Amino acid sequence: MIQTVRNAWKIPELRKKIMFTIFALLIFRLGSAIPVPFINTDGLGTYLEAQSGTILGLINAMSGSAFSMATIFALSIQPYINSSIIIQLLTVAIPSLERLAKEGGEEGRKKIASYTRYATVAIALLQGYGYYSLIKYNGLLAADGVPGIWVGLVIVLAFTAGSAFLMWLGEQITEFGIGNGISIILFAGIISRVPHMVGSMVQGVQHYLTPLDENTIAAMGGVESNAYKAWQNSCLHPGFVPVIIIGMLALVVFIVFISNAERRLPVQYAKRVVGRKMYGGQSTHIPMKVNMSGVMPIIFAQSIASLPATIGAFAGWTMESEGFGGGMMRLFDTSKVFYSVLYFLLIIGFSYFYATMQFNPVEVANNLKKNGGFIPGFRPGKPTADFIMKVLNKITLFGAMYLAVIALAPIITGNIVKIGSLAIGGTSVIIVVGVALETVKALEAQMLMRHYKGFLE
Repeated sequence: MIQTVRNAWKIPELRKKIMFTIFALLIFRLGSAIPVPFINTDGLGTYLEAQSGTILGLINAMSGSAFSMATIFALSIQPYINSSIIIQLLTVAIPSLERLAKEGGEEGRKKIASYTRYATVAIALLQGYGYYSLIKYNGLLAADGVPGIWVGLVIVLAFTAGSAFLMWLGEQITEFGIGNGISIILFAGIISRVPHMVGSMVQGVQHYLTPLDENTIAAMGGVESNAYKAWQNSCLHPGFVPVIIIGMLALVVFIVFISNAERRLPVQYAKRVVGRKMYGGQSTHIPMKVNMSGVMPIIFAQSIASLPATIGAFAGWTMESEGFGGGMMRLFDTSKVFYSVLYFLLIIGFSYFYATMQFNPVEVANNLKKNGGFIPGFRPGKPTADFIMKVLNKITLFGAMYLAVIALAPIITGNIVKIGSLAIGGTSVIIVVGVALETVKALEAQMLMRHYKGFLE
C-alpha cells in the first residue's frame, strides 16, 4: 500500500488528486472541531460515554467523535448512507425507479442521485431534531442559551447544513480526488478516533489501578449517575491491553483475507466460425466475492437492533425506569443475550438480502447463453441459473457468518473486559480495511490507465 502511494505521488495528475483529497479531509476535520452553539458539550460527552453501546455510540464512532462534541458535522454522513439504503430498497420495490436505474442511462443515474440528495436533507432534519430532543430532555443545553424556539432552530439547521455539506464534499472527492468520497470521509472519521482510543486505554488502566473513594462517588451523584457509569466503563485491566491489540491485528488480517476471497465459477465459450476466422473457445471464470454485501448488513442490523434503545434514550428512559420503558431498555441492552441473538439473525437476513440485490443468477445465466458461454457440466438457461443460485447461497452463508463473528466478537469481548465502546469495534475495522483496499485498487487502476495511455502516445 505504501509503495503504491509512493509511486502514485510521482505522477503529477495523481499527485493533484491526492492533494485535493487531503485538503478535503482537512476541511472535514476542521468542521468536526467547530461546536454548535447553545449546547453543554462536557455534559453531552459524559452522557454519550455511558451510552457507548447503543446506536448513539455507532453514530459517534462514524463521525469521528464529532457527535459527542456536538460540532457542525455531528451527524457526519449517516443521513446520506441511510438515504442511499432507502433509495436502493425503493429501486427494487418501485418498478418506475427500477426502470430509471437500469434503462435511464446517465440521465437516470443523475435523477437517482438527486432523489438521494433530497432524502439526505430530509433525514438530516429528522435526525437533527432527534438529536436536539435528546439534548433538551436530558438537560444538556447551555445555561446561558437564548430562550425560546430559536435555540432548537439554530441547532437543527446547523446539524442539517453540516450533513449536507459533507455529502457535497464527498461528491467532490469522488470527482476530483481518489476513491469514493463518502467512504473516504467515513474512513477519516473512524481513523481520527485512534488517538482517543489509545488515550482511553491508558486512562482505563489508570482508573483500574486507582479506584474511587466514597466521597468522589458521592460527588458524581452516586453509583446510578451517568458520570459514575462512564468512569466504570472506562476501567480496563492491564492484562487485557495486549490481548486487545493482538486481537485487533488478527482481525485486520482476517478481514483482508476474506475481502480478497472469491469463488470462481469456470466458464467455457463455444467455438464459432465467422467468415474465415474462428472465435471463442477460450476458458474464463465468473468471480463471486465471498463477502459480497460488504459492511452494509452490519450497519443496517445494528441500526435496527439498537433502534428500541435509541428511542428510549431520546424519550429519557433508562434501565432503572419502571414499566414498559425500563423493560425495553433492559431487554435491548447490548450485554444481554437477546440483543446478540437478534443482532446475529438480522446480519444473516440482510446479508442474503444484499447478495440477491447485487447478484442476479438468472441474468448472469442469460448473458452467458447469449454470448455462447456455459459452465461445464450444466446446460445453458435454467440449470445454469439454479447452479449459480446454489453457489450464491453457500458463499452468502459463509460471508454472513463471517460478518456475524466480526460483529459479535467485540461485543462479547467488551462484556468480558467491561468496555462498552468495543461493541462497535468490528464495524469500524471492516470499514477502515475495506476503504483502504478500495482506495489502493483505485490508485493502481489509475496508474495502469496512465501507463497504457503513455504507451499508446
